[in-house]
Amino acid sequence: MSTEIVAAAHLDALTDEALTIIREVATECENPVLLFSGGKDSAVLLHLAVLAFAPARLPFPVMHVDTGHNFPEVIEYRDRLVAEWGVRLVVASVQRSIDSGRAVEDAGPRASRNRLQSVTLLDALAEHGFDAAFGGGRRDEDKARAKERILSFRDRQGRWDPRAQRPEPWALLNPRIRKGEHLRAFPLSNWTELDIWQYIARHQVPLPNIYFSHTRTVVERDGMLLSVGGPVALEPHEQAFDELVRYRTVGDASCTGAVRSTATTIDDVLAEVAAARITERGATRADADDTFSESAMEDRKREGYF
Repeated sequence: MSTEIVAAAHLDALTDEALTIIREVATECENPVLLFSGGKDSAVLLHLAVLAFAPARLPFPVMHVDTGHNFPEVIEYRDRLVAEWGVRLVVASVQRSIDSGRAVEDAGPRASRNRLQSVTLLDALAEHGFDAAFGGGRRDEDKARAKERILSFRDRQGRWDPRAQRPEPWALLNPRIRKGEHLRAFPLSNWTELDIWQYIARHQVPLPNIYFSHTRTVVERDGMLLSVGGPVALEPHEQAFDELVRYRTVGDASCTGAVRSTATTIDDVLAEVAAARITERGATRADADDTFSESAMEDRKREGYF
């Protein structure tokens, strides 16, 4: 059997699994929502969700937690995509959480709003009565997500307790919850970065243009290339320069690093990803929480993070 046939069969199996998870959760839960960051994983997840219910319209909305530190290209892409696909968009604002006193912003030139998303997310889930949230997390991204179940149960405060998670033998899922609780569902759990890009290539899923090589003014900080402007200001000893880069993942501009790249097409990116030996999160996250402690993601999950 040829390599191409095996790869196609593998992607078919992952797609079928994801569609089953999406339909199962949507059937069992009363008011689900799909978390949409504007990145490649959530774009693939949204494409799968639309496919799962076609030709009917998507029966639940998508929600973007807007930190105010997003790349402008991603916001433009988000608005264009939901309009083209006829999806209802809910925007939860971190700035509103700060203004209302629900979250306190860090000060300083390297301040990030990454951790503040938890409060905004939990408030939005409660405000709209969402009892399930689809996320684009994958187990290959980092250690904390490698231990995550496909269905991640959260208590009445939105916290994650590893001892309260349900077993999933033989891929059997139980999405039933008690009133006041909610769950996070991760249909892409078993996918890799390469699988994501192969799906994008197969279905021509549109993406923000920052995923492909372009010239950008950056500063090298702690080994990461950060885009200068917006939330990223130069420190006295730093100097900006133009570089040919692309982004492997999309997060806040304040804590997402670019990688040097000449990949301008999906095929180019596939070749880069196939040769990569470090996950996109490990290669591009400049957030202080991520770099300070290996348990940072797990700590945030306990607080209600994605």
